[in-house]
Amino acid sequence: MAESLSILVIDDNPIRASIIEAGLRDAGHASVQVIADIDDVARRIGEIAPDVVIIDLENPNRDVLEHFFALSRTIKRPIAMFVDKSDPAEIEAAVDAGVSAYVVDGLRKDRIKPILDMAIVRFRAYSRLQSELEAARNELQGRKTIDKAKGILMSTRGLSEDAAYALLRSTAMNQNRKIVEIAQALITASELLGP
Repeated sequence: MAESLSILVIDDNPIRASIIEAGLRDAGHASVQVIADIDDVARRIGEIAPDVVIIDLENPNRDVLEHFFALSRTIKRPIAMFVDKSDPAEIEAAVDAGVSAYVVDGLRKDRIKPILDMAIVRFRAYSRLQSELEAARNELQGRKTIDKAKGILMSTRGLSEDAAYALLRSTAMNQNRKIVEIAQALITASELLGP
């Protein structure tokens, strides 16, 4: 990847952090910051606003892992996590939390760039899927709203389903609004005026 990235390395072990930093600099990444204190990491990430976060945890306990998994759900950035030991439950929790790369016993200077590249690609693919899922959910909700509004028009005005939809569509066009907005307004008005 040829792009210039701002990278934050979180590691309380200075020797291990220097290995990661050297690997990143060798790969052409000039903007690398290292923080060792994991207590206030969320605030620091907000201040630094990195493009990518690399977390190196030597022997994390369950609480530390949970803290970072919760953090990864909120920061919406590619995260590569290096750990020395892991079990299947921790790997599953990392994937569920959106960690882009979870590497067990793999901290070597020459592996950092490909792992970073993979984390970025995986994060982008995951983000794209999340966006598509959200769009599909919104579309489904919109269809339900339109169907409910058509039902109201059919029962109150005696229209067919096609005629109810045509009325919603023409009203939306006349008001330069989306059909779902007109449908929602009709539902709200019906609830206000209903029994």
